Amino acid sequence: MKLKITIKGKVHNVGYRVKLITIALEYGIDKFNVFNTFSDGRQAVVCLVEAEDRILEEFKKRVKEEKPEKALVEEIKFESYGYDVPPIERCMQAFQMEHWGKAIPIMLGMLDRQDSMLEKQDRMLEKQEETIRVIREEGEKTREVVKEESEKTRRELTTVL
Repeated sequence: MKLKITIKGKVHNVGYRVKLITIALEYGIDKFNVFNTFSDGRQAVVCLVEAEDRILEEFKKRVKEEKPEKALVEEIKFESYGYDVPPIERCMQAFQMEHWGKAIPIMLGMLDRQDSMLEKQDRMLEKQEETIRVIREEGEKTREVVKEESEKTRRELTTVL
């Protein structure tokens, strides 16, 4: 038996597809697809499932009872489906590629920010090294002045005594 499930409401970017894939994997469903779309101007998740009747009944029950925490379901529609349902691996690969497509620009942005931070850090270290150099030079000058003053005081004390 083949089934098409359409879930409408606030159902995008809440983990709905992951939830449905997980349920399908729990039941050992081999023919499965799920994707985000829009229907009647509303967000929708469409799920295509092919399995034995008893498994589909359990799957339907879970879909009615369970949803991601942030999802706001307005409508769930179950209808028979007359076309081929692809292997679940293809769905998972497409899902993975979609998320890589989202993640790569984010990671590139992170690398750019990291490069910028490293440049700032290098400038800060250069300033710190310059400050340490100045402090050492000033310390050396102060040491020389103290040494000269100490020797001067010692000579004066020696002549007085």
